[in-house]
Amino acid sequence: MPRIRGSNIEEHHAMVWADLARALRELLLEQDYDSINMGHIAVRAGLARNTLYNYARDKGTLVLALTERASRPAVERVAAIAGRAETPAVQRMQEIIQAFLEESTDQTLQMMFRPGAGALVAAMPKGPGNPFNAIVSEVENVVRAGVASGEFRDVGDVQLTVELLSGVMRAGAERIGRDPATFEATVRATQAIILASLNRRHDARPRQE
Repeated sequence: MPRIRGSNIEEHHAMVWADLARALRELLLEQDYDSINMGHIAVRAGLARNTLYNYARDKGTLVLALTERASRPAVERVAAIAGRAETPAVQRMQEIIQAFLEESTDQTLQMMFRPGAGALVAAMPKGPGNPFNAIVSEVENVVRAGVASGEFRDVGDVQLTVELLSGVMRAGAERIGRDPATFEATVRATQAIILASLNRRHDARPRQE
């Protein structure tokens, strides 16, 4: 039976997950995602390969589990902000952008935003199984509330709008990952771009003749 680290089994599992996140981060700095296998991860994390399979059945499942664990604080923060119905939608959107970009500095989440992470992102499930889905849903709710209150323009397809705006958020997270010193400037620029696109005075829909 493997030696238990920590004072109890829960602490032991938390330490193993931390080692797995560190191992995958280090490997991604050295080689591309497709070339990494479970054996590489087990060796780097200091685990027997059969022990690693107790945590995930394959690399994709492991990455999803690591991302879910790392994204929980971001999901909770965004949900708390979005749920403040008495707060203007503009303010909630500003705070959500700030919160998301702060949480994206987590080293495990940064794996998703580093240059060349296309294969890693593609491996994430679509739909409800994606850990970022809850964040997207909360942002959609804030956009709908802003449209209803007149703070935001009528964007038409809210889901599509948020999907497009998520590209701006991702670009912000990537920029911060490359150069952490740009954090404050990147947050301000991301807020300005997203809010400008939602502003009632900026209606990009073609006019009907």
